[in-house]
Amino acid sequence: MKTFFNLGGDLSVHRLGLGAMRLCGQPGNFGRYSDWEGGIKLLRHAVSLGVDLIDTAHAYGPGTNEELIAEALAPYGGTLVITTKGGVDKTAPDKVFPDGKPESLRRFCEASLRRLKLERIDLYQLHRPDPEVHFAESVGALAQLQREGKIRHVGLSNVTLEQIIQAELILPIASVQNRYNLMERQDDPVVDYCREQGIAYLPWGPLAAKPFEPGAPLTQAHEGLSTVAKRHGATPGQVALAWLLRRSPNILPIPGTTSIAHLEENMAAGKLELSTADLRELGAPIH
Repeated sequence: MKTFFNLGGDLSVHRLGLGAMRLCGQPGNFGRYSDWEGGIKLLRHAVSLGVDLIDTAHAYGPGTNEELIAEALAPYGGTLVITTKGGVDKTAPDKVFPDGKPESLRRFCEASLRRLKLERIDLYQLHRPDPEVHFAESVGALAQLQREGKIRHVGLSNVTLEQIIQAELILPIASVQNRYNLMERQDDPVVDYCREQGIAYLPWGPLAAKPFEPGAPLTQAHEGLSTVAKRHGATPGQVALAWLLRRSPNILPIPGTTSIAHLEENMAAGKLELSTADLRELGAPIH
């Protein structure tokens, strides 16, 4: 199984990264993370395990998640990729809304640069299309920021296949970050299209957890996971991540956690090789 992916064609990263969203205040991933020093230790430990792709967003906190990453890891090593997102704002745990206006995306991006202590963001993703703004205007704003040298590569999140194709008419797309896991595979056509185009696919919700809530419903509801996990002496969560890695070579899972033990468990999933019999048991053959 291929363990690296060339993100944007020029950034070689391990295919198992870290989603930092849970290192925020609760509920709703709102506010400063309560165990700030613990978050710093977790981020540094992730890098020591070989994690070289960490995903965050302006909306996580908002802003405090990026500040935590910077305090833990800046100045970043040459191989560490911090990817962040703009286009969603949050004013309270339950008040989250898209804002894809060009002027807002510029403000989000420039604020992320300051908080992350970067001169250029390696991968900047549109967090969510704004139904009140023409999609092409939002993508065009990111293209302008790229021309100015503030963004290296542009990605999209929570988008349809049609929107990806539309965005590609404006600029190259390096990544797509949509919800996808063993039980929720409505995005299969997008995964396959991205593979054909050399676009990284970052699945969020890899264990089918609900947004802003802890827990992993997939590992509790999918009988085949337990069977395969016992066969390998692994956990159901590890099998779910291993399936994603086997599903397509462009998939880069970014599981999140607040626990170093769980982080180590997630990273160990990269060494798990699933057989054809395992895939039949999971009921999700590889395309």
